[in-house]
Amino acid sequence: ARQAVGRGIITMNAAAFAAVRDCTAQKGDVLGVARIAGIMAAKRTSELIPLCHPLALTRVAVEFELLPSDSAVQCTATVETVGPTGVEMEALTAVQVALLTVYDMCKAADKRMVMTGVRVLEKHGGKSGNFVA
Repeated sequence: ARQAVGRGIITMNAAAFAAVRDCTAQKGDVLGVARIAGIMAAKRTSELIPLCHPLALTRVAVEFELLPSDSAVQCTATVETVGPTGVEMEALTAVQVALLTVYDMCKAADKRMVMTGVRVLEKHGGKSGNFVA
């Protein structure tokens, strides 16, 4: 059994944050669409990153937390599989694509959004054992 958790943050201006929070963005439900994009990205990671193995994923969860004091959205992706290789790349890809989707859906309100801190928070299973950042 393998599991990896990735996380990243996108910061934005107050108007864009309000549109995300209140589900009033022109393009629709930002976090709902971003969640689906992240899940789809995790499943297609091997098509995007050279030499990355295609994996049968058993679970992909993409969650968001609104950070009002920073006008930011935090994305956390948890990916699981049973197999001979880890899922860190899938978790990181899910986070980054979810954040890119937030950017795409909010760029009319803020073209200066910044994605930061995309990293592996933890991984479990495999030869190298467990890792917690």
